[in-house]
Amino acid sequence: MEGLAPIGGWAIAAIIAKAAGYGAALLAMGGPLFVVAFPDASVDVRRLARKVAVIAALIGIVVLALRFGIRAARISGMGLPGAVDPMMLGFVWDSPLGAAAIWRILGELLIVAMLISRTVGLWAGLIGALLIAVSYTFVGHSLGDPRWILAALLTVHLLAAAFWVGSLAPLHRSIVQPDDARLLHRFGKIASIVVAALVLVGVIFAWLMTGSVAALFTTAYGWALLAKLALVSGLMALAALNKWRLVPSLASGAPSAALHLHRSIKIEAVAVLLILIATATLTSITTPPINL
Repeated sequence: MEGLAPIGGWAIAAIIAKAAGYGAALLAMGGPLFVVAFPDASVDVRRLARKVAVIAALIGIVVLALRFGIRAARISGMGLPGAVDPMMLGFVWDSPLGAAAIWRILGELLIVAMLISRTVGLWAGLIGALLIAVSYTFVGHSLGDPRWILAALLTVHLLAAAFWVGSLAPLHRSIVQPDDARLLHRFGKIASIVVAALVLVGVIFAWLMTGSVAALFTTAYGWALLAKLALVSGLMALAALNKWRLVPSLASGAPSAALHLHRSIKIEAVAVLLILIATATLTSITTPPINL
């Protein structure tokens, strides 16, 4: 298929590592965003958001190091020896991934600073979230033209997605809290704006990358993008179910509402995982039609 790179063991490893890196980055960025959006959430819920963000940031640093080795192995064609070869690792460091790594590691360290102080740490976390999002504009398909428009779209897209993903664990915990329905209702209102931003930015970005509707069905990039869009559509349907049916049921005291909400959030988490894999595939082994 047009625009599809060879798929071998190291390509699969790259997809897995990149998906893990995306997940860690979104959780790390989402933590401080959640805490800012919900300052009146219970101490337990906000503590969980911070904890998940810090752990994700540390995992992100480890995954980033692994990605350097995988990239060196792929470009050298040497396999495992290439993954640890100083010269090949130097080439990777001098590539756009090296510039992105500097911004991302700095951002993730600022996320870890959330452990230091509530106020100072939160501001550090917010700056860290922005740096992590910006780091992704140094690599991948956003390097095309128009460069700054693509970079801005990607940054907004990542921050919106991070808020959503970073809220899943705290929301799951909040269901058993006394003010759970109020918090979930407020999340639904904010999520409506986030969803609009995700959809709008995603559509514009996809159009700039494909250039035509026909390219969606004739290139590997297009098919991977369609798979991602299908998964995102399913996620949006779950979110709508939560907002319009399950949360009101919880507020009214329906006995099974909490169980259904727990299950729905877990399904959302699985959908997010599949979306991350689709995105990693999209950026690892496919080429946008505009670059073919």
